[in-house]
Amino acid sequence: MDSSIILSNEQIHNKTRRIAYQILEDNYNEKEIIIAGINGNGFIFAQNIAHFLNDISNLKIVLCEVIIDKKNPLKPITTDLESNLYKNKSIVLVDDVLNSGATLIYGIKHFLEVPLKRFKTAVLINRNHKKYPVKADFKGLSLSTSMHEHVSVLFNENESYAVLE
Repeated sequence: MDSSIILSNEQIHNKTRRIAYQILEDNYNEKEIIIAGINGNGFIFAQNIAHFLNDISNLKIVLCEVIIDKKNPLKPITTDLESNLYKNKSIVLVDDVLNSGATLIYGIKHFLEVPLKRFKTAVLINRNHKKYPVKADFKGLSLSTSMHEHVSVLFNENESYAVLE
């Protein structure tokens, strides 16, 4: 199967920075934001967003890793933060690619068990194949693909890219 690069390292960098600015604009009156990344690439993308937010704002940025078994999302979902640390706070749930929406919807469900001040979602690539009623509030790239195609994001220290296979 042929694969083609749909986002280069520079494009990922620029889209991540733009998403960070959008998150900042959306939370201009907050003192603290929780950036919750779904384990794996979602958490790496969340770390990258947090890095930009730290550079462009005086907000307190708290990183949170959300552990979801993507093969079996009905298993209990956990985070590396105690729930009282994000209670009544502004949270952005982050993943790399929004495919069917299953991972995001189960992540959202986990956070709905605690009262929140504001809840948004961010993805690098939105594939527009939603099976669940979930949307990305902040997205780097919207991409219409067939169900047979696969999007992968590879985050490396020096060179990151996204491919369509």
